Parts: sequence; structure tokens; C-alpha cells
Amino acid sequence: MIVPENLPCPAYVYDLPALDAHVRRVRQAVRDLELYYAVKANPDPELLRVIEPHVDGFEVSSGGEHAHVRALFPGKPLALGGPGKTDDELRLPAHRIHVESPHELRRLVATGREADVLLRVNPDLPVEGAALTMSGPFGMDEAGVQECRPLFTDRVRLRGLHAHLASGLDAAALIRLAGILLDTAHDEVNLGGGMAVSYADPDTTFDWEEYGRRVPLLRRTGQTVRIEPGRALTAYCGYYVTRVVDVKRVRGQAYAIVLGGTHHLRTPVTKGHDQPFTVLPTGDGPGVREEPVTLVGQLCTPKDVFARDIVTSVRVGDTVVFGMAGAYAWNISHHDFLMHPKPAFRYLSG
Repeated sequence: MIVPENLPCPAYVYDLPALDAHVRRVRQAVRDLELYYAVKANPDPELLRVIEPHVDGFEVSSGGEHAHVRALFPGKPLALGGPGKTDDELRLPAHRIHVESPHELRRLVATGREADVLLRVNPDLPVEGAALTMSGPFGMDEAGVQECRPLFTDRVRLRGLHAHLASGLDAAALIRLAGILLDTAHDEVNLGGGMAVSYADPDTTFDWEEYGRRVPLLRRTGQTVRIEPGRALTAYCGYYVTRVVDVKRVRGQAYAIVLGGTHHLRTPVTKGHDQPFTVLPTGDGPGVREEPVTLVGQLCTPKDVFARDIVTSVRVGDTVVFGMAGAYAWNISHHDFLMHPKPAFRYLSG
């Protein structure tokens, strides 16, 4: 990524041509499946405009996301998911509503609206190698599904199942789960997202071609299969660019302090990893050369860490470009802690 001239720091930079090429590749690979984008990963309007031509619809998880996407793309199909929906959210127009519990279904019926429903299931299946399992309050067990069945009416119709079980799974693991989940009499199954993204090895990406080739072979004739990736579509196009303001040692440990912090890019804290980065030698201040350095932000907490004990050279004034910042980054961060300035946003268009 080429840093734009006169870029204020800190700033988010999104590579829109790279995003377009990536989503185009995914669309081609999974052309026999319905493809929705999970807006929660990154709702930035410029990113959504690039994604929209390549997807069949968007998955939204709140009234706010619903209003945001509908204003941008009034005619695009929306699937409404998320636990704890309010009555107002249950009244929102949607192509599909992912119902999370029998009580939520009763409340949906009580609105008097028409709706097409997928029951979100939480089956007792082994999910090995996941970065995050969606257990606990998400979806229903078998007893909950059975309780829902007699509640459907001519106006509120059961269309199938929704099953987003985990995040961070490779193609082989998701294909195995798909084989189990598609073995159902339901005509429609949403397999969710969860495609693995490696922050330790960004060049290793999910095998979309293998997934798109094998999953359609697992469905029965006439069965609609939908997926709704988020992180795996947008993570690679985003960069958080900042500048080193201090380099120091504390009890022998070298620290580089950068403008901003994890209140702008919370991903490394939430996932407990080192955010991949590149140091551009734009500074001429004091620093260290080729030794373990911990990169931290300006927050008054020891948890404000981007990457720990990474061997690098860095000087005051250097530019640090954190990659893999296109998903679950700015939009999940606690922006107002210490009331630092918000980052700038820039978009590469060619």
C-alpha cells in the first residue's frame, strides 16, 4: 500500500480497487451459492458501494445497520439477524428475519406483519480450530426449534435454518460443517460466515475456490444455500496509518509509542494477536535498530498494545502502517476514551 502524500496521522486508508478485486474473486468462486455481506464487519459506505454489485444482499444486525444500508441501497435484499431484537426491529422490512428464540418468534407473530423466517440454530456440534465459537445466547437448541414449529402462521412463514457456528475456520472445517447442516429437509440453509483470516500470515487466505466447488455438491436438489462472510471480505483492504511520537526503554524493554491507539483499532486487543505492520523510515529522531519492540498507543492503560516484542527498527517520526484493518477495527473501537482526535479516512481509487 502506497501512503498518500500529506496524509494526516492517524488515518484509515482503504484500498478500494483491492477490495473490488478480492470480492470479485470470491463471487466467482461461490457463484453457485447466495452471497450476503455481514455489515457488522465494516459498514463504511464507500466499502459497501464497492461490495454491493458482487453480493445478493446484506446481513444486518440492528435497526441502525438496517437504516444505514437501506438508505444506500433501497432495493437490496436484507437479512435481519442478531439477538435481543426490539419490537421496532421486528417490524423492519427484510427479505429474511433470523429468529433467535421462541419468545422472539411469538413477538414477531404478534406484530401482525408478514415475514419469512430462518430459525437460528445452535446445534451441539464439535467445532475444532475456531477462533471464536458462537455458543451461549446465540440461536436455539433442538428443544427451542421444536417449540417454534407450531407458532408459524400464513403470515409468518418458516423458510429454513440459519447456522453461524464459529469464526476463524478454514475451508476444510467449514465444508465438514456444511455437510452436516445441509442434511435437512429444509429448502433453505444459511451457513453464516466464519471464514478464516490469518493476522499472523496475511498472505494465507481462505480457500474460496475449494469451498465454492464442494459445498454445492452437498446440498440436495432445489435447496438454497446462502453464506454471509464479513471479515474475510474486507479485512485485507484496510490500513491504519500513524506516526511514532516516542521511543523509550523501561527495564530494558523497548517501546514505540504511536499517535492514536486501540481506541481507533481495537482488533489486536479483542483477538489477542499482534497486528501486522510495516515501518516506513520517515523519521529522524531517536530510536532502536533491529531489536524486539512493543508498539503501543496513547491510552492510559497497559492494554493499549498493537504488537508485542516484534524485532524491527523504528525511530521517532517514522510512519507505521498497520495492515489487516478493514474489518472489526474502527467500528468496534471505544472511540471516545481520552477524547483524542478521530482518525482521518482516505480512499484509494486507482
